[in-house]
Amino acid sequence: MIQHLSSDTVVIGGGVVGLTIALTVARRHRSVILLDPEEPGSGASYGNAGTIADYAVLPVGTPDVLRQLPSLMFDRNSPLAIRHMALPSLAPWLARFLRQSLPAPARRNAQAIAALLGSATQSWEDLAVEVEGTALLNRRGCLYAYETPQAVRAAETDMAFRRTLGVTVELLSAAEFAAMEPSLPPMAGAAYFPKAVFLSDPGRMVALIAEAARKAGVQIVKARATGLERRVDGVIVSGRGLQIHGRRAVIAAGAHSRALALRAGDRVPLDTERGYHVEWDMAQPPLTRPTCPTARGFYLCPMAGRLRVAGTVELGGLTAPPSPHRIARLVAGARAIFPRLPEPTRSWMGFRPSMPDSLPVIGPSAAGPEILHAYGHGHIGLTLAPITARIVADLLDAKRPELDIAPYLPTRF
Repeated sequence: MIQHLSSDTVVIGGGVVGLTIALTVARRHRSVILLDPEEPGSGASYGNAGTIADYAVLPVGTPDVLRQLPSLMFDRNSPLAIRHMALPSLAPWLARFLRQSLPAPARRNAQAIAALLGSATQSWEDLAVEVEGTALLNRRGCLYAYETPQAVRAAETDMAFRRTLGVTVELLSAAEFAAMEPSLPPMAGAAYFPKAVFLSDPGRMVALIAEAARKAGVQIVKARATGLERRVDGVIVSGRGLQIHGRRAVIAAGAHSRALALRAGDRVPLDTERGYHVEWDMAQPPLTRPTCPTARGFYLCPMAGRLRVAGTVELGGLTAPPSPHRIARLVAGARAIFPRLPEPTRSWMGFRPSMPDSLPVIGPSAAGPEILHAYGHGHIGLTLAPITARIVADLLDAKRPELDIAPYLPTRF
């Protein structure tokens, strides 16, 4: 027995990007069905570092990363690693990544990321008001911490470039850093991003967005989309025992979007980063703002009732089990900062949608505007959810988006 549903717009994917798109489109008086096989916001939207990272303008691929790539990728303790079993399937993606890490493409990609991030903080302030989540916003900024004088000198060049892209950042001395976060061990210096906002509970915030979407009339259906077919009167999205007719469809399924994009007629080089976190429950975390010890490649995140340590990049696909080694490295790194930490309360692994140029895929399918793409945000999906939602809603309304979306189109490949 097949269940038949219909709606003006079908959003495939219930992460923070899909949910925010569904809410934004519904508020513009369109009927919306959102389709996801899991509880909304239970994937990477729950397990991230919680930072609204207006400063994260650099792509993953840069000339510095390119120089260090062999040692980074094949060192088991590196913050950027690759599962050797995944190498054959990753080879085309890696070839594109290498080209995008050259100086000219890397600079161009940074400029395109910065254009999206320009309104990130204000967009989240507005969204938090809309979903009654302002209590979850921490406005104390974010820190990058540097362990050596050499790292501080390198940071001066890095931060000068970020400033040219509109990032507000202050370089702190060792004493200034110590005064800001006295519970952390001494560092040689730090970069402070005062405009960055932090969600003290990303999972709770995404739940509030889902609740607001339901109140706005969004019908959330728990099912996996496996089929996507154009018809003369719209699009058919199908799953097991389910067929949904929509005038338009939006692919916003994060790391699971590639197969759906192919069904839409778009060959998109999307692959998967596996992100990890570990948590320690505690009444009062030992720091007051997210801090990244840059040499270790993770964030120390003071969340509500717990310390979350999140980060590192592992390229390895959607099917392999979590790596005990990656989790152990996070635990060891956290204990290098806070030696008295006991065994962690829990650990987690999730999937980030990763593009070789670090730019999301936003815009109409090459085969026709009845299918839109909205995925591939990598490490900044949480940050970019509201602006992505506005762009998609404008495209659905046949309006010119507030930004030039040429750098993000699926046709760029």
